[in-house]
Amino acid sequence: MRSNLIVLTVAFGYLALLFLIAAWADRRAAQGRSLIGSPTVYALSIAVYCTAWTFYGSVGRAASHGPSFLLIYLGPTLAMLVAPLLIRKMVRIARAQRITSIADFISARYGKRGGLGALVAAIALLGITPYIALQLKAITLGHAILTTYPTLPADTLAASPFWTDKSFWVALVLAVFIILFGTRQLDASERHEGMVAAIAVESLVKLVAFLAVGLFTTFMLYSGPSALFSRVAAQPSLAGVLSLDNVPGGQGGWLGMLVLATLAFVTLPRQFQVLVVENVDEAHLSRASWLFPLYLLLINLFVIPIALAGLLLGDAALDPDSFVLTVPLAAGLETLPLVVFIGGLSAATGMVIVETIALSTMVSNHLVMPLLLRLAHRRPARYKDTVLAGWLLGIRRIAIVLILMLGYLYHALIGETYSLVTIGLVSFAAAAQFAPAMLLGLYWRGATHAGAVVALSLGIATWAYTLLLPGFARSGWLDDTWVNEGLAGLAWLRPYALFGLEGWDIYTHALFWSLLFNLGALIGVSLFTRQSPLERTQAALFTGALQPGLWSRAVTGQGQTTQGELYQLLTRYLGLAAATRIFAQADASTQTSAHARPASPSLVARSERALAGALGTASARVLMDSVVRGETLDREDILSLLDATSQALEYSRRLEQKSHELEETSQALRAANARLRELDRLKDEFVAMVSHELRTPLTSIRAFAEILHDADTLPEAQRQRFLDVIVHESQRLSRLIDEILDLARLESGRMTLHPRRLDLVELVRRSTETIQRVLAERGVTLELDLPDVPTPVSGDPDRLEQVIINLVDNASKFAAPEHPRVRLALATTDRHVRLLVEDNGPGIAMEARELVFEKFHRLENTSLNVPPHGRPRGTGLGLPISRGIVAHLGGRLWVDDAPTLGGACLLMELPLAPDEASTT
Repeated sequence: MRSNLIVLTVAFGYLALLFLIAAWADRRAAQGRSLIGSPTVYALSIAVYCTAWTFYGSVGRAASHGPSFLLIYLGPTLAMLVAPLLIRKMVRIARAQRITSIADFISARYGKRGGLGALVAAIALLGITPYIALQLKAITLGHAILTTYPTLPADTLAASPFWTDKSFWVALVLAVFIILFGTRQLDASERHEGMVAAIAVESLVKLVAFLAVGLFTTFMLYSGPSALFSRVAAQPSLAGVLSLDNVPGGQGGWLGMLVLATLAFVTLPRQFQVLVVENVDEAHLSRASWLFPLYLLLINLFVIPIALAGLLLGDAALDPDSFVLTVPLAAGLETLPLVVFIGGLSAATGMVIVETIALSTMVSNHLVMPLLLRLAHRRPARYKDTVLAGWLLGIRRIAIVLILMLGYLYHALIGETYSLVTIGLVSFAAAAQFAPAMLLGLYWRGATHAGAVVALSLGIATWAYTLLLPGFARSGWLDDTWVNEGLAGLAWLRPYALFGLEGWDIYTHALFWSLLFNLGALIGVSLFTRQSPLERTQAALFTGALQPGLWSRAVTGQGQTTQGELYQLLTRYLGLAAATRIFAQADASTQTSAHARPASPSLVARSERALAGALGTASARVLMDSVVRGETLDREDILSLLDATSQALEYSRRLEQKSHELEETSQALRAANARLRELDRLKDEFVAMVSHELRTPLTSIRAFAEILHDADTLPEAQRQRFLDVIVHESQRLSRLIDEILDLARLESGRMTLHPRRLDLVELVRRSTETIQRVLAERGVTLELDLPDVPTPVSGDPDRLEQVIINLVDNASKFAAPEHPRVRLALATTDRHVRLLVEDNGPGIAMEARELVFEKFHRLENTSLNVPPHGRPRGTGLGLPISRGIVAHLGGRLWVDDAPTLGGACLLMELPLAPDEASTT
């Protein structure tokens, strides 16, 4: 048994820590250094979905119904997969129209009708109160087990005076927290920085606490999962606990629970609050779409081990919901159970805080505010100018206390009848009734206000008949005869087997009939009713919310009013400071002399958005209609203008796309044209160069031939010298023609190579012997650095010899004038052989190293191309041809710095030939 004083001190100390965190976050926000502008904080705030139901109830459901607990978390995971589309659309709508709650969202979609918003608020209050009671029950349960185990008396959780009930005082502390950090400003659409920061911290605390007890159970209590499952397998009574047959309702129950969890995730008021209202940047959805599912995976990682460990305790008196606490308590631990209790407290209080803020906003804006507006018109004239801004915050704070007390009352009266998961599923089914009106309204313009009202009414009535009222009957608060026999004795009206549908679990059964009536009424009534002009406008805005520029161009009204009337309205409902700020942002004057001036459309729109953020869209619409005269949104031409705007935006988008495509095509054409001009220039240069190169030897041959023809008396020695020149120039002409033909074959792909396995070392020796006499005539020293072993490659020997001779010849032409040297070396790697031909000349500049491989290019603008005296100039075709041949053989040829001689270095790399054994 743990000291009650220690437990209470730690619990309320933890709540005090949350106060400090929230206050610090609010102070940082006031300094312009927001803590919630992080996608990670946003994802952690979404984890408010994991309430005491998750912390305690998931283990209890796993112990009772096997893997069915997973469906509660697979649903949100599926929903987050479409978050960048669905939730981003909701966020954009909420930001543009200053949406404050899910009631405000649905009301705004269907023409900003106050009655519809009030209906949604009433449904939320009715459906979520059991969920708040669930959290209070979890706190009471955890405290009782922690302080009395193992001698928990049967009446520990029995009814007691409220002033001795710990959950009552926790509810009051949370009420103070929510009032301090959830109603600091009137504008409910503004971010609750402190609250969100506290919720993020609580999400981390409950995750760490649950992982701690899971790790202890799995690896310290049972030495690993295999040992734990072996113990379970040895117990015949536990053999089928994880079977799919244990899922209530079978396949239908599996599907129904998945649909229920998916819909509830986006329709629960607290989830709408953190997903939509508290979102500061829609880009945060990208990280949250994977980080939040990861959080769900981690917090459910040890649910089954803890459930199995609790069942192995063998104490039938233990509530499965308490296994998270009783397992470490049974092991005799002291600190870990207290940590687990704080984790459960975090899970419960986080939900209560956000849910209460969402519900209080709906109650004040959609239930209380419309009544105040009606009373304001009936009050005596001397009260007309009363400032209501202070009243509104007071109403919201009173609503917070009443909501928490209502949750406590439900907990005290009926909360002990059901398990934690059971209470949670009742609230899930209630929240799911918002899904047709909200989700279908985002994508179907034809959904009408009348259809939404009938759909929500039928849906919640079916939910109450099939789930809520039977719960009261089973608790003894109502006669349960009708539950077993049906209303008025009609068997087909039994709430758990409506219209004879039997064999399903009660939650899937209730969800099926409530959504069937709900969705059917929404579609059916919408098809036979007409929308008001404002309703059609809102439908167009909601369905096209992601269309770029739609909100900035949407028409919000054409009515007229004066600045004075508008300023007086804002001052009365929002306060003097807020009214002055709105006028300053709209560049409007607040001077008395300017009060008679007409208010600009932008000022009217800004004022309505400000009122909507504080009072809700429906109340804001009523207040604006009270001062704006003339044409308003309820005009057919406004709808036409909106449709025209949408069409213009779509046309503009398509035109921009076509313009972009034309620009890309134009750039491609300009590039192609430039390439054609370059090719034409290169063709002209090529023809001129070929003509020049051919004319030079032909001129020499013709000149000396004419001399020999006309001069019969030439000395024999001179005649012989002239004949040698003719032969030399003829050979030069033949080589030039061969090179031009080789180049043509390479570029057309018609060069035929005959590769075979050969020894590159032997080929290099033979090639250098061929050119040795030419090098000697030029005074060039050739140095060979060749391996002693064969270096096999696959290549055409004639063509490779042509390449080697060309590289050595090219290097010899540009070696140093004094003591010219050329070095040829071979080096091998695992897959390639590299041939280096380097000289001791001036080298080649970095920017010119690719130019030497262009046809007829001789680097005419640099001295690097001028060979020393006595060495012939090349044609400029040798290196391009050599690179082409090497490329055809699967190698490459490039220029680099000479590693040994310091001049230029031509490198040829070829793949090594495979072993002969591997090719046979």
